[in-house]
Amino acid sequence: MSLTIDFEGKAVVVIGGTSGINRGVAELFAEHGARVAVASRSNDKVQATVASLKELGAEAMGFSADVRDLDAIDAGMATVHETFGDFDVLVSGAAGNFPATINGMSANAFRSVVEIDLLGTFHVMKASFPYLKKPGASVINISAPQAFLPMEAQAHVCSAKAGVDMMTLTLSKEWGREGIRINSIVPGPIAGTEGMARLAPDQSATQRVIDSVPLGRMGSPADVGHACLFLGSDLSTYISGVILPVDGAWSQGGCGDLNAYPGSLALELERG
Repeated sequence: MSLTIDFEGKAVVVIGGTSGINRGVAELFAEHGARVAVASRSNDKVQATVASLKELGAEAMGFSADVRDLDAIDAGMATVHETFGDFDVLVSGAAGNFPATINGMSANAFRSVVEIDLLGTFHVMKASFPYLKKPGASVINISAPQAFLPMEAQAHVCSAKAGVDMMTLTLSKEWGREGIRINSIVPGPIAGTEGMARLAPDQSATQRVIDSVPLGRMGSPADVGHACLFLGSDLSTYISGVILPVDGAWSQGGCGDLNAYPGSLALELERG
């Protein structure tokens, strides 16, 4: 038995799709025939990514907007819909992170992560709903292991991503009646990403992360992208309301000593 995942003619929107994991996701959809729209705060990154997607042979477009600005996200979604029509797949991946303990961060610092991760996800969900294919659309929120594993110096991310996953579960009920599926993907340690560089900033820390992954390696953006292809395809038409780790079983062991490492680093910085 052979299976082919073909997104020819499908409209795919990737929020945060101009860097890291999300750009890898956008590129994979493009390689599988999708028409792809990307969005991020940087217009330069949007234009560069759109050009790269077109080089892959895809029809591509993009818009720049801050997920904290509902009006800007609304306007961007409307522009994509004018060109691509109803969205077959929406990937929401905008995120912010930095290591800091509760005592070491300001209220504004906490608020900024919650507004990007959680409020931003709400804005993306709210703005996209009128344009999602009904029935048949697949929505994928990019979460994080901090959503269900407490980590030192990550209270802001833990709080925000737990909210994102609960939004996924709630919308699987609310939007399921419209024929819309929604799931969360929880990436493990992904090589070459800004987030991993912050949480494991040197070779020693990176090696400890690798050693703590049962499969014995870092993941790649393509690993997450392949999971998105599956959840966005007709192979998963009865899967909704799932929180799916794509992490080589990393979270099964509590994410190794990365759980403590950002906290130790943050405390060292606080103490000078």
